[in-house]
Amino acid sequence: MSQDNFPVETRRHSAAHLMAAAIKDLWPNAKFGVGPATATGFYYDIQLEEPLTVEDLPKIEKRMKELRKKKKKFYCEAHGIDEAIDYMAKEGQDFKVELLKLLRDKGSTAIAKETGDESVAGEGLDEITFYRTGDFVDLCRGPHVDHSGQVGEFKLRSIAGAYWRGDAKNAQLQRIHALAYETKEELQAEVTRLEEQAKRDHRKIGKELGLFTLVEEVGAGLPMWLPAGNVIRDELEKLARITEHRAGYRRVSTPHITKGDLYHRSGHLPYYAEDMYAPIMIDEQEYYLRPMNCPHHHMIYAHDQWSYRDLPVRLSEYGQVYRYEASGGLSGLMRVRGFCQNDAHIYCRPDQAKDEFLAVMHMHADYYRLFGIEDFWMRLSLPDMENLDKYVDDAEGWKTALGILKQAMDESGYPYKEVEGEAAFYGPKVDFMVKSVVGTEYAISTNQLDFMATKRFNLVYTAEDGSKQPVYVIHRAPMGSHERFAAFLIEHYAGKFPTWLSPTQAVVIPIADRHEEYAQSVRDTLFFSEVDSVNTGIRVETDFASERMQKKIRNAQNRQIPYMLVVGDAEAENGEVAVRHRDHGDIGTMKVEDLIARIAKEQSGRTDQPKPE
Repeated sequence: MSQDNFPVETRRHSAAHLMAAAIKDLWPNAKFGVGPATATGFYYDIQLEEPLTVEDLPKIEKRMKELRKKKKKFYCEAHGIDEAIDYMAKEGQDFKVELLKLLRDKGSTAIAKETGDESVAGEGLDEITFYRTGDFVDLCRGPHVDHSGQVGEFKLRSIAGAYWRGDAKNAQLQRIHALAYETKEELQAEVTRLEEQAKRDHRKIGKELGLFTLVEEVGAGLPMWLPAGNVIRDELEKLARITEHRAGYRRVSTPHITKGDLYHRSGHLPYYAEDMYAPIMIDEQEYYLRPMNCPHHHMIYAHDQWSYRDLPVRLSEYGQVYRYEASGGLSGLMRVRGFCQNDAHIYCRPDQAKDEFLAVMHMHADYYRLFGIEDFWMRLSLPDMENLDKYVDDAEGWKTALGILKQAMDESGYPYKEVEGEAAFYGPKVDFMVKSVVGTEYAISTNQLDFMATKRFNLVYTAEDGSKQPVYVIHRAPMGSHERFAAFLIEHYAGKFPTWLSPTQAVVIPIADRHEEYAQSVRDTLFFSEVDSVNTGIRVETDFASERMQKKIRNAQNRQIPYMLVVGDAEAENGEVAVRHRDHGDIGTMKVEDLIARIAKEQSGRTDQPKPE
């Protein structure tokens, strides 16, 4: 392969054109949507009279390699906007015509926003650039490699449905995803990583372990937790409840629906309406499903009078919220329409804001390290000060809030990056980013410093001199939503949860039918056990199925149950169990009370974390 020094994005986008050229050769009537480069390769959206199948991918890949070997040149052509529209219309490329008209009427920014492809047009309308590769012509501002021999190594991975411009009302195209790297070694490393990622997919593991379900009768993006999955949900909430209690938080509960007036007051309807559900009319009043808990918490704070001595006030809630998400963007538990937030709001004096935000960051880090997550960093999202129509227009307020946040982040010692234009409408925000064991990056939680709520809700405290002074509000959710965080943990552990988080912690397996009575007594002892007068409540089952013992052990291993307790004549006689551990194999025979103490220690201390493989 050529070693010409082209940026990887240029190679990948050129490879996307090469794939389109191959498809055009094989299916001359193909119509094309957009085909941008991605972080690992590229994709292209296409429409054919007969849909493609995965069996077609090797044929397309073979044709691409033939074109690569021929070193087809990438030629750039320029046309006026009307000429470009006529040209694409004659070619029968309806989607390209639509893009050109969008460019003409709304500009290149609209194309990038609606399609996710920033390569389809330039800045002005005087000249629209096209690139020709063999018989394939595409509108594109480039740049590209010189010829097809320079695109590098590629592999077509999958075919998925994709609504044109991300709207379910539009035509559904087929999106071909591909990998693209400079060398075969880089390509193979990514193939291996994706294979491991597929094994860990939370949707696959969730189905195998019976953790959650999504059904059409309930609605897209509205997950239901099954009994096993609800254990994980409960344990995460218990962890947060204990942690927040020790940190001085007070728990509250608020309604799922609220009058529209409250959301006008909070600014959600003016700035956030497209992410909210349509109003519900009750007694000629508009009510909304809540997209966030903050307005309710503000009303709780405003219910009382607060002195400077009372602050900070920290209110927490596991609040269910609902946000509209386009159907094409829904993805298992990672992206849903209804979810429960690990939410809290801190009301503090300006002189307390930095230290309170610093404590929030440390809480995040403590959670992540508990779960064995070491690779995390922060993304500080700034406002676009030249485009304040998306944000509260208060330049001085933004400047002060950013100063507080940056000071806290610098003192924390945790790495962070700054990103412009992604702030919340009411203040700068900090996203905590984590990397999974297979290298996938997630925005796992979001936190904001809000300087506008006090004005909208008159959130004040009585200062030492008797005057009323505004508070700062910190919005924080260290574990984000239960749904997204649980999805991450399912993939992080590949379903092999630590003992304290496992839906079933132990299963008692009798060797023969005559041992079932003793097995049941062991189960009851564990289930109702107490350590130091505290109910341990070990989550334990018995397996009385008509199967051989080894099959029962394999079944428990497949369910990722930490402890398998085999009982026979000797165990029944001595009040013992033969213990096999999911990760450590045979441990040996133990007294039942010793096993209870071991599991109780793991459960209360949240120890015995399995290392992600």
